[in-house]
This record gives sequence, C-alpha cells and structure tokens, in this order.
Amino acid sequence: MARWLRPLVGALLLLEGAAALSFLHHRYEEMVQALFRVQSQCPYVTRIYSIGRSVEGRHLYVLEFSDYPGIHEPLEPEFKYVGNMHGNEVLGRELLLQLSEFLCEEYRRGNERITRLIHDTRIHIMPSMNPDGYEVAAKQGPDSNGYLTGRNNANGVDLNRNFPDLNTFMYYSGEISGPNHHIPLPDNWKSQVEPETLAVIQWISSYNFVLSANLHGGAVVANYPYDKSQDQRFRSHRRTVNTPTPDDKLFQKLAKTYSYAHGWMHRGWNCGDYFADGITNGASWYSLSKGMQDFNYLYTNCFEITLELSCNKFPPEEDLERQWMANREALVAFIEEVHQGIKGMVSDENNNGIAGAVISVQGISHDITSGDMGDYFRLLLPGTYSITASAEGYQSQTVTTTVGPAASSLVHFQLKQDVVRKPPERKASGTRMSNKALQKKVVPRATRRGTQR
Repeated sequence: MARWLRPLVGALLLLEGAAALSFLHHRYEEMVQALFRVQSQCPYVTRIYSIGRSVEGRHLYVLEFSDYPGIHEPLEPEFKYVGNMHGNEVLGRELLLQLSEFLCEEYRRGNERITRLIHDTRIHIMPSMNPDGYEVAAKQGPDSNGYLTGRNNANGVDLNRNFPDLNTFMYYSGEISGPNHHIPLPDNWKSQVEPETLAVIQWISSYNFVLSANLHGGAVVANYPYDKSQDQRFRSHRRTVNTPTPDDKLFQKLAKTYSYAHGWMHRGWNCGDYFADGITNGASWYSLSKGMQDFNYLYTNCFEITLELSCNKFPPEEDLERQWMANREALVAFIEEVHQGIKGMVSDENNNGIAGAVISVQGISHDITSGDMGDYFRLLLPGTYSITASAEGYQSQTVTTTVGPAASSLVHFQLKQDVVRKPPERKASGTRMSNKALQKKVVPRATRRGTQR
C-alpha cells in the first residue's frame, strides 16, 4: 500500500467506528446498560466494578480496560478518567461512554494503537461521580436547564469543594520545610465528606494511580494544579494568583497534550475567555478550596488535571457527535501520557518488592512512593535526573538517568538492609532532657466560595 494512503485508510476506519456509536444523553439506567454492553462486547479486556453508592443509593460504576482485568501487573501504570462530578455538566459523562465504546470497538478491530494502550495500561473510566445530581439536571433537559440545577449532590453539596483541605496544611508545612506530598488526612475527615467523596478517596487510596483527569463543563480549557492559592487574604473578589506545583512544567505539558489534540481548545478564545494555549493554572484562573485535583497531587502519587470541555454545560444531543470528534484524539493522547518519565522496581537483596519506598528527584520537591508490589511510576519531562530511592530500614540508593521523549525509562533499585548500630551510652548529667510533643497549631479554615469548577 502506498505510504500516503495509510493515514487516510486509518482515518476512514476510525470514522467508520465512530459512526456506529449512539450520540444520546444517557439517564442512570441507560448509562449502566451502556457500560454492561461494552463489557459484554469486550469481556476479556474489561471489568465493571462499583466504588460505592451515591446519597440516593446509585452505584458509582467504573469500567476498567486491561489485558488482565482486575489485576495490577507490575510496571503497568494505572490511569483514571472521572466525569460528571457536577451533575449538570454532562458532556464528560457522554464522552466517557463514547470513549468506552470506542476502545472496545477499536480493540476488536485490531487497531494497533488501541491494542497496545490496553495491553500496557490499566484504564479506569468513571462516567458519573454524581449520578443523583445528573438526574435532577436531566429532568430539566438541555433547553431549560438552569446554570446550577443539578450541580450538587442530593445533599446539596458541591463535590469539588468537599475533599479534605490539604492545601492549607501544605502551605503551612512549606513555612516549616514540611512535605507537599502524601499529607495525612485529618482524624475526623470521614465525618466532613459526602458519600460520593468518601468513595472516591477510598478508591484512589486502593489503586496506585499515576495520571488522571476529571471532566467538567462551562468553559473550554485544560486546568492544572494548584487550584488553591496560598494568599487567602482577599476574599471579596476573584483572585488570580498563579500558584504552581513543583511539577509545574510537567503539568503544563500534560495540559497542552490535551488542548492541542482537541479540536479547538488550543486556540485560546472560547466561551468569551482567553487562555494561552488553551491551558491555565487553576489558582491563576480563580482560587478553589477543597478541590479534587489538588487532593490527588497532595495525598497520592496521582497527577490530575481538570478538563473544561464545553461552553454549554448540558449540550443538546445534536452537538454530541461534533464534541466527540473534537475530543476523541485528545482523550486517547492524554492516556498515553501515563507512559512518560521513569518506572521500575524497588526491591531488597532477596528481590522482594518494597512497598512504600520513597522516590525523590533532585531539584523537584515532590516525592512519590512505590506500590504494594514495589513498583513505582514517576512522570517526568525529557532530561537527565538524579533519582533516589529510600525506605525505612534500608540504605538509600541514588542513580542518574536520562528520560527520553517516548516510552518510560526503566530504573530499578535494589536496597541493602541498613545496619542498625547501638548508640553510645550517654554519661549521666545533672540536666534531664524531656521529650516534649510538638504543639499543634490551629490553621484557619479556608472560606468556601461559589466558584464553578
């Protein structure tokens, strides 16, 4: 076949697959049916599971794609998409259903790119985090839906303002040279969150997710952490203070991957707003407290961005196909970003995996940890890095490695057990040293604002 014909044939095959999809709004029962239909069509590479229930008892279903569904394979990264966190922002919900059908269909067709993606990645897709809110919005329909109708859950709570506020503790820790990663949750956190939020926190605590995006509506932009600015003094107006993470350049690259693969997001002018390259730092847009993407970065190993995908929060059905064609390549390309950087095994001298080993990158003050099997994944831009692995009871190990622009670089660590030496005895003195616990300092609670992400 002539070389110039191959891309055309590939595009025609994708269009043929897209034409077979149904571009409709799906109520809860219809969404569940769509998920189980995909599972029945691709039974060997999919699994459906529920992470919990909503306030009104609806399952929070996840569809998993993997060559070994239900099993974490060492060195295979975990990826997730979460849609419909705000019940009336429905495009993400429909796009994730379309993506599920698309991945299944293209896998059955033998599409090499999709087959490789499913074999090398464990993909988790949650079309709706807020099924109760969606039902409220869907009763109004696209034509008469209010801007906030169905946004919150059944208890009237905005789920993207409901996660534990780890940013405040992180900013305080920064003043005393404390960590900005794997910040522990407050003791009473379960009593402060909604059932949907609780389910998601337990979910992301159970899987070693590496990369994620949550899908919203009301704007067209790829938004990256931090969402919450450190300066909380000015509460009477919208704050626009750029608040970067230690991985700011990486997050910008991740956001651009989506925006430039999208049909028009990268152009900048959308919905009356302008965002250069179609991306923005969250706090630079406006400060948001207790959001999900910051929580992922501060509590887990997962790097998450927020995708605002349409000016119309509840677009009419006749616009769904155009939106799918605009987002299809971006949704796939963003999943592929989970394979950049480095990955490897952290093991002891007997080749047993070490769980919870800390992976540090010189010059980037944000660490990640190894999973239960001892495997780790660290997203990085191309370049040369000094990487250190450390674990309690073991001698740390440092290596230098170069990261390329394509697949992840393999960097394994084998840690030697630390030799515990008995400390020398102290001579008696007239002064007795007492162990005083550090006094806990009260951190002022952040004011919750009615922002829209």
